[in-house]
Amino acid sequence: MRKTLTIALVAHDHRKADMVEWCYYNSYFLAKHHLVCTGTTGALISEAFMEKGINARVTCMNSGPLGGDAEIAAMVVRNEIDLAVFLIDDLNPQPHEADIMMLLRQCRVHNVPIACNRYSADLMITSTLWDEEDYVPVTPTYQPFDRAKFDETYRKLKKES
Repeated sequence: MRKTLTIALVAHDHRKADMVEWCYYNSYFLAKHHLVCTGTTGALISEAFMEKGINARVTCMNSGPLGGDAEIAAMVVRNEIDLAVFLIDDLNPQPHEADIMMLLRQCRVHNVPIACNRYSADLMITSTLWDEEDYVPVTPTYQPFDRAKFDETYRKLKKES
């Protein structure tokens, strides 16, 4: 990959081992990019990389409950994040649920790809679209649904194919 990405990495406590293992496995790829992590997750990833002799640029924000999720969400809003990997613990309640939802929402609103499991993260980091200079993600539009306009557009597309 020619482009340097800024990748946000966030993992809840019960998913941190999963995140560190995923990062360790993908360390040669991830080391070529700028990693922005919540506090403890970033420290664990940095430690795993050091053990492997991988020099990586890892920036640690606060821990999630202390505002790290919100800090990363703010970076998403400022278009400073290219990709997010957020391994969420769906089996246990989180005291900072509002911050979690805010980060997920901001990624959706600002069209930032976000992987919430290792499989989707693998698919995203191996996508060839990152290097296609002609590829520009379509900006989401938020407008009321117009059935007549939809039908007309669909008929035109059908005729063209």
